[in-house]
Amino acid sequence: MYTARGTLDRSAAVKHYAPLVRKLASQMIARLPSNVELDDLVQAGMIGLMDALSRYETGHGAQFETFATQRIRGAMLDELRGGDWLPRSVRRSQRSIDTAIHAVEQRLKRSANEVEVAAEMGLNLTDYQQLLGEARGAQLVYLDELSGPESEDSFLDRHLGDDRSEPSNVLGDTRFKGALIAAIENLPEREKQVMGMYYEHDMNLKEIGAVLGVTESRVCQLHAQAVSRLRSKLKGW
Repeated sequence: MYTARGTLDRSAAVKHYAPLVRKLASQMIARLPSNVELDDLVQAGMIGLMDALSRYETGHGAQFETFATQRIRGAMLDELRGGDWLPRSVRRSQRSIDTAIHAVEQRLKRSANEVEVAAEMGLNLTDYQQLLGEARGAQLVYLDELSGPESEDSFLDRHLGDDRSEPSNVLGDTRFKGALIAAIENLPEREKQVMGMYYEHDMNLKEIGAVLGVTESRVCQLHAQAVSRLRSKLKGW
């Protein structure tokens, strides 16, 4: 990907790393609501890739792919922050689920099942599961809560917009990692399986559904509920 003069051939680099952009976009889209378009993320990611190509210097002390991945993800997150990608009604639903799970588990001192959470919310099981499906974009952290006042750097700017940092460094605190691992270990078995297959083994929803013998929509429900449990348990962080 270098010219005869030893300079980076940008056209060749864009072609070579385009699959990386699509891969990162595909990983991110599964955690977002259905109104977010994959092509929009890919387009934003390509802008991040071009930015990485223009900024990268060998003296940065990092491999280009590592540097580019950070820039691509950052550009995608900027795209999400800049648009109304998650309706307020979905955010309210997510928080309602979080609150209900927390209340039931505090009362029962164990993981709450879906029937118990549905009852806490005054819903029948079918309506609760539909709500989980609508909350497909459930995240461990709400992006809209990561930005401080305009006069201050946002959480994302500090952790994802810095050339010297990797997105994974956000999880670098040893105590938080320990709390997160413990919270995942305490998930109901099927939810723990979903989280492991999705995040550790990079399996998509269709593949996970095939392993568990359930539909993709059911995998979405299990994922959303697992993330709500984790947010409830890690509220102090």
